[in-house]
Amino acid sequence: MRPRAGPPRNRRSTLARMAVVLMPVPAQDGDPTEIAVTWQVLTGRGHEVVFATPDGAPAVTDQIMLTGRGLDPWGAVPGLNRAVLVGLPLRADSAARDAHRALLGSAEWRRPVRWDGAGQGTIGGLVLTGGHRARGMRPYMESPVLHALVADAFAADLPVGAICHGVLLAARSPDPQTGRSVLHGRRTTALPWSLERTAWRVTKATRFWDRNYYRTYHEAPGDEPGFMSVQAEVTRALADPADFRDVEPSDPDFRLKTGGRARDRADDPRPAFVVRDGGYVSARWPGDAFTFAAAVADLL
Repeated sequence: MRPRAGPPRNRRSTLARMAVVLMPVPAQDGDPTEIAVTWQVLTGRGHEVVFATPDGAPAVTDQIMLTGRGLDPWGAVPGLNRAVLVGLPLRADSAARDAHRALLGSAEWRRPVRWDGAGQGTIGGLVLTGGHRARGMRPYMESPVLHALVADAFAADLPVGAICHGVLLAARSPDPQTGRSVLHGRRTTALPWSLERTAWRVTKATRFWDRNYYRTYHEAPGDEPGFMSVQAEVTRALADPADFRDVEPSDPDFRLKTGGRARDRADDPRPAFVVRDGGYVSARWPGDAFTFAAAVADLL
């Protein structure tokens, strides 16, 4: 007998390219680079992105991380705050700002769904982006609704991507069967304490009226330095501390990846560091965004 023909090759490749990706974001203070670049890369690959916010209203990203204004000692002075110095290496680069402008004009950004209405029935993947400003990020990372959503995605073996503080949201999401984090037994990266500490030390001196702008959570008296950092909390959720991955000193691009100034581009992944464990992809900070988003698209 002649073997049964499979589906047409072009139809199979088209199906492989298309997926609905859910991106829950905080109502305010989400990182503009991580959100906009990931959206741009995924939609450019043919995937549909659905944003979700707490109340279904369009979100507002962290404008300081978008423009860099407000991180210099004169950053609170109207007019003078347009002169950006400290904010230059921390803000979104030109490619990310272009992506952010396009994002604001998109229908999916203007018409998000609610966190509690973002069911898994038609979702083909989940992406958790970050940010650090406590005002907006704490409700996002502490939401029981999002914890359940993340746990459901892992239980359904959906492709999941998490970057920066988005990894912390995943780490805080318990598997209902075991009570342990969904990241228990997985390898991951996240914002390393080395990068978080450097940015915090700089901004607490220059943004002296808001010294902890760059720290979402702070150590209590008696805690060791960095105890409440993203890296430390994520590591505590893992089965083995060695499952938290960072750039190895032997990496030929070690200085580029760890210096905190170079950011990847669509055509240059060298500054980025991304970890893949099965259907889960993680990255550290906005400087990994293009490579991270491409890795998520590959999963899909």
